[in-house]
Amino acid sequence: MTIARTICGGFLALIIVGTMLLMMPFATVAGTWNSFIVALFTSTSAVCVTGLAVVDTGSYFSFWGQLTILLLFQVGGLGYMMTTTFLILLLGRKFDLRQKFAIQESFDRPFLQGSSNLVRSIIATTMIFEITGIFLLLSVFVPQYGWSQGLWYAIFHSISAWNNAGFGLFSDSLVGYSSDWIVNLVIPGLIIFGGIGYQVIIEMYLWLNNVIKRKAERFCFSLNFKVVVSTTILLLIVGTAAFLLTELNNSATLQPLNFQDKLLAAWFQSATTRTAGFNSIDLANMTTAGLFITMGLMFIGASPSGTGGGIKTTTFRIMYNSTKSVLQGKNEVILYQREVPSTLILKAVAVVFGTAASIVFATILISSIEPQFDFLPILFEVISAFATVGLSTGITSSLGVASKVILVCSMYVGRVSILILIAAIIGDHSPSNLQYPEENLLVG
Repeated sequence: MTIARTICGGFLALIIVGTMLLMMPFATVAGTWNSFIVALFTSTSAVCVTGLAVVDTGSYFSFWGQLTILLLFQVGGLGYMMTTTFLILLLGRKFDLRQKFAIQESFDRPFLQGSSNLVRSIIATTMIFEITGIFLLLSVFVPQYGWSQGLWYAIFHSISAWNNAGFGLFSDSLVGYSSDWIVNLVIPGLIIFGGIGYQVIIEMYLWLNNVIKRKAERFCFSLNFKVVVSTTILLLIVGTAAFLLTELNNSATLQPLNFQDKLLAAWFQSATTRTAGFNSIDLANMTTAGLFITMGLMFIGASPSGTGGGIKTTTFRIMYNSTKSVLQGKNEVILYQREVPSTLILKAVAVVFGTAASIVFATILISSIEPQFDFLPILFEVISAFATVGLSTGITSSLGVASKVILVCSMYVGRVSILILIAAIIGDHSPSNLQYPEENLLVG
């Protein structure tokens, strides 16, 4: 069992357990045995923090079914390896080298020093943000639904937002709250911080601690922090402007709203589109331009070591700067006065190519199986599944069993990462000292 196989196997085992639990009569409102494909799809979507659903979560599943889904996307958001590592800490056992490497693989960062402290800080950070979100959302849901139901709605949506899961208990997602300032600030806030990555949050905390204590030494942010934060801010601004412009005159989305609510809805979509799967406008009636913008943002996704999917903001930035370097006639890729290693550039290329190829393959398969659906909604569905976003134009429940299985596979591959899955299949590669002669060829 290599590290990659451990990670892939862990997610697969969790999906199987979730499927079994969601098939039980106690999981549904009707009190009858659940359909296998519904349970499998929902479990995969929850574990892979996607949010795509073939049934209405709020009305189809009972409280126990909803609680099972919540636990699945909480564990899926933290990651299988993080959860098992935390359990080891609770048992008082020490880390062995394999567990430390597993943490490094899950976070894509060399956290071999102080792994125990890292995991504790991750759990603490998660609880702080989720509990804060719950308290803030109580002011919205309790006046409407009372303490019992309002508290459950606050808990469910706060944890779902932090884990970028996109599961909601309302049939229209959050369309009914498109003008509510608290919902439109709290939910995107949880989504952004959940998807930005634990390393960035920890680094931000250390910087604030440095400022408050007025330490003399200058705090230096890592290259990862600079790239993730700047790219995230840029995408949020560009996304908000793009949605505002493309949907401004669309009578089915933004046109009926006043300008303040238009801006609020555009901001919400920009924040949730890249990772979370909530929506405050009707996606099925968006313009073609708006749908393409949504697909582009979904493809980019969140940031490394966060709870979201996609190719990640760092990958997007490396590809952008690589293109910029070529156009400027440079032989190296520079980010904030730091040269990006060639190994990272190759990895970024592999991630983009592997993701694009997987999306194309899945889209072709579903288009062949479901000829009654247009190409654009199918492509939208596949990108949403593979990037673990969870947005849909409304065709998910109408797809056949074969198409749903393809989406299940897409969600799984997108969550564990295409590179980790390939590494799990082929095993560890053997090092080689063989070098080949260089030769040029025509490109572009």
